[in-house]
Amino acid sequence: MMKKLLILCLLTGILNAQFIRDNDKEVVVDTKTNLIWQDDSNTSSQTQTWANAIAYCEASTLGGYTDWHLPNFNELYYLANREKFNPALDSGFTYVSTNFYWSSTTYAPYSSFAWGVYFSNGYDYALDKAHSYYVRCVRDGQ
Repeated sequence: MMKKLLILCLLTGILNAQFIRDNDKEVVVDTKTNLIWQDDSNTSSQTQTWANAIAYCEASTLGGYTDWHLPNFNELYYLANREKFNPALDSGFTYVSTNFYWSSTTYAPYSSFAWGVYFSNGYDYALDKAHSYYVRCVRDGQ
């Protein structure tokens, strides 16, 4: 009986998880937003300028998908879990740098800046587009 209860608890936890990793495709599916997030080694090892980050995502074929984009501010900010620290990201993700990640959203007061999220604490910052930061591409899972 105890073994069946343990299996049921494990299955329930998996079924209720918001972020589910697909190891074969190296992506994480957000079951609440239906977004699919890049989660390969590049997300924690390579940095890009803002313009290069946009081009990188648009050219990606990760997991056999060709419709990747650099996340807008709302997509990226929602991904961060500000109740966690270092990293401020759900444990469903394998690859993360506790540093800045780009969004595609330009910072309105200064067009040479764009919004980013710092995944050590999950908060947003305006970043100079000429500097290099990490990239995590996203696609709509519909």
